[in-house]
Amino acid sequence: MTRDDLFPEIPFRRSGFLEVGAGHRLYWEESGNPAGIPVVFLHGGPGSGTSPAQRRFFDPAAYRIVLFDQRGAGRSTPHASVHANTTGHLVADMELLRRHLQIDSWLVFGGSWGSTLALAYGQAHPNHCLGFILRGIFLGRPSEVAWFLSGIRTVFPDAWGRFAEFLPPEERGDLLDGYLTRLLDPRPEVHLPAARRWGGYEAACSALVPDARQLAEIDNDHHSLALARIEAHYFANRLFLPPAGLLAGMDRLTRHPAIIVQGRYDVICPMVSADTLARAWRGAELVVVPDAGHAAMEPGIRRALVRATEQMKKVLAKPEAVALERVRPG
Repeated sequence: MTRDDLFPEIPFRRSGFLEVGAGHRLYWEESGNPAGIPVVFLHGGPGSGTSPAQRRFFDPAAYRIVLFDQRGAGRSTPHASVHANTTGHLVADMELLRRHLQIDSWLVFGGSWGSTLALAYGQAHPNHCLGFILRGIFLGRPSEVAWFLSGIRTVFPDAWGRFAEFLPPEERGDLLDGYLTRLLDPRPEVHLPAARRWGGYEAACSALVPDARQLAEIDNDHHSLALARIEAHYFANRLFLPPAGLLAGMDRLTRHPAIIVQGRYDVICPMVSADTLARAWRGAELVVVPDAGHAAMEPGIRRALVRATEQMKKVLAKPEAVALERVRPG
């Protein structure tokens, strides 16, 4: 798979660690044009962390690109920690980072769990958001968590079977509890096998055509533990979202421009959530990629995301003159 449809590789311009409280230090980095349109990239999981390839969705001549690893993820410390790690903490961390970087408002770009966090942040701080580009929509509803834990078996019975059969038969009635107990265990011989199996399940179901590079991350214990442990922690706590859910707060964002990119055959985050969000968001355009699943680096998804950043570049450069045009996958 080539990635020639992304912008060229670029180094970060500066980076650092931000103390956010309760012992957490967040890794952050900036690249691109320091005078460009500020954009913050929100990674998925929660717990997956960022990578250099994610800078390449943005024109470095036009955007001031901010990436950061959320609590416990990537290069942030302490690694894989669920202590003081909630959606509310992450929203507050974003505000602290925005102020630290002296950014007034930024474009918010997030996929999967990153789309959830983007909506939570936007509803809490709408005046500091220029607009949104979201992918693989996850609204954090109980039905979506239940789908991940059991519904996927209707499409990927083989992958789900390996996921469920990791636990002894008497624990398979509550997969989340069985995994979380092991993932929170301090002993590597207990938590690492569970993390590998959780990560393998998610990776196996993420793409329409499996990506060897993504599947290789299963062998990265640092990545797998943070992803599985933090993800299970959030799932067990209803994503730390308000009881009414994110859709109840969409009135705060209806005037913000938004582009939603969704793979037609996304099994991790089925398209019904993207469709529901688009219907609730007056300023949003829904872009359906007909030949893709969930992963951001699938060819159709990444092309649609680049077109979205290019379109949003025009919208934010001349908001009074440029209407938000429909972005079509090609």
